[in-house]
Amino acid sequence: MGKGFFNVPIAVNEPVKSYAPGSPEREEVLKAYKDMYNSKIDVPMYINGKDVETGNTRTMSPPHDHQHIVGTYHVAEKPHIEEAISTALEARKKWSQMPWEQRTGIFLKAAELIAGPYRAKINAATMIAQSKNIYQAEIDAACELIDFLRFNVQFMSEIYMDQPESTSDAWNRIEYRPLEGFTYAVTPFNFTAIAGNLPSCMALMGNVVVWKPSDSQIYSAKVIMDVFKEAGVPDGVINVVFGDPVMITDTVLNSPDFSGLHFTGSTTIFKSLWKQIGNNIDTYKTYPRIVGETGGKDFIIAHKSANAKQVATAIVRGAFEFQGQKCSAASRAYIPNNLWEDIKDFVLADLKSFKMGSPEDMSNFITAVIHEGSFDKLAKYIDEAKAHTDAEIIAGGNYDKSKGYFIEPTVIVTKNPKYTTMCTELFGPVITIYVYDQEAYSERLKLVDETSEYALTGAILASCRYAIEEATTALQNSAGNFYINDKPTGAVVGQQPFGGARASGTNDKAGSAQNLLRWVSPRMIKETFVTPVDYRYPFLGE
Repeated sequence: MGKGFFNVPIAVNEPVKSYAPGSPEREEVLKAYKDMYNSKIDVPMYINGKDVETGNTRTMSPPHDHQHIVGTYHVAEKPHIEEAISTALEARKKWSQMPWEQRTGIFLKAAELIAGPYRAKINAATMIAQSKNIYQAEIDAACELIDFLRFNVQFMSEIYMDQPESTSDAWNRIEYRPLEGFTYAVTPFNFTAIAGNLPSCMALMGNVVVWKPSDSQIYSAKVIMDVFKEAGVPDGVINVVFGDPVMITDTVLNSPDFSGLHFTGSTTIFKSLWKQIGNNIDTYKTYPRIVGETGGKDFIIAHKSANAKQVATAIVRGAFEFQGQKCSAASRAYIPNNLWEDIKDFVLADLKSFKMGSPEDMSNFITAVIHEGSFDKLAKYIDEAKAHTDAEIIAGGNYDKSKGYFIEPTVIVTKNPKYTTMCTELFGPVITIYVYDQEAYSERLKLVDETSEYALTGAILASCRYAIEEATTALQNSAGNFYINDKPTGAVVGQQPFGGARASGTNDKAGSAQNLLRWVSPRMIKETFVTPVDYRYPFLGE
């Protein structure tokens, strides 16, 4: 690493380990997986530096083996949430005044703990809790979370360096204060890195946090909190609570000291939270910051000049990695008729080579979807496609939840570009393909833009530069992250800051200085050196 502003290390992306057969990291993570899988843990809440057990517990099971219990977690009552808020506000008195370099040291240490002694454990926990294969766990729970922690420190130093002009008469400076009050982080199941980043980036900027992880991610959230504790996050700065989301959120949003929401999850829930905050606006001491990344109906469009094999690979990886449960996963594709037969053959050949099962078997590319609710929703749409005259399933279409929530990677082809699975967010291993006349490219770009309420990610594949330029312009509002000749997934911290607009969120770009700026309230300070002693200006002279 080099040196950045304030002598802070310049962040570099954490290298992805291979986990190839016989590699030491493969053996280490398999051992961690087996040890954790075969032992039961009890996960307390964490409030003001103390483990809080309520006795009201729920079980945790892997999605790929839902009868197997790996542990329990404790559920909050309203007084626990009130305690988390009050102790956070008490912790703020010292934390908000802590020098920036001391906060920096904590989160850089957390990054190195994950890169080293916690790497196998946090990856294994993610494999168990979220049914990620080892590669998906590595790029998420290890590499992306490490990158968030390191790059956020660099971005923070760059923000602090952004100062106004001063003159010989006055010294002008901006103080980047933390928000007044406490913040609320609501995190999803699908990325351990997001679960770690949302509370930690706010805390890095001097804020105190009440954090509610997804019920389906508590197992790996426990590892994140273990890392933060060992790294030295002071008591009360990040408080972790579990349980009824309505009760927790109502308690948080009814507090006059609520000052910010950092959310990743469903569009419906985010809209309801925004409305609730608006209804409570007269309650608050300050206008709360609202940052959210929500759903997507992410697309691939190929031009007639595209390479068929490249398009097929973008579809297969984009739609089916992590069972299509990435916010950015490709779930609709528009393919020109001159390439369709070749692309179809490549896709079908790839799907035939897929293995599906537990992530413990590292030859499995596909594992389970997150829970029964997701499984049932996906099965419903697959069954409807089987029966509908507008749809044809050319691959997959089977499902089984007897042991785990397994949905076979499914490809639907439709002649109706507004067929329901072309428009509705499914969040699973299902992609719908519409084959269009190769000469109707411009019209189909308009169709892509108008089909979905979402605007998270999208991809264009073409070798013709005019076609690429046309798509880049026509689809400028269709995706916050737009990919040229690539799949629409895999944003890397520091390289592709992530977020979308329209119904996909506030587009505040996680993994950028732009996001961190939402968690500070700048104070402009002007210090005049020679203070005037007479009100009169020259124009008043006779």
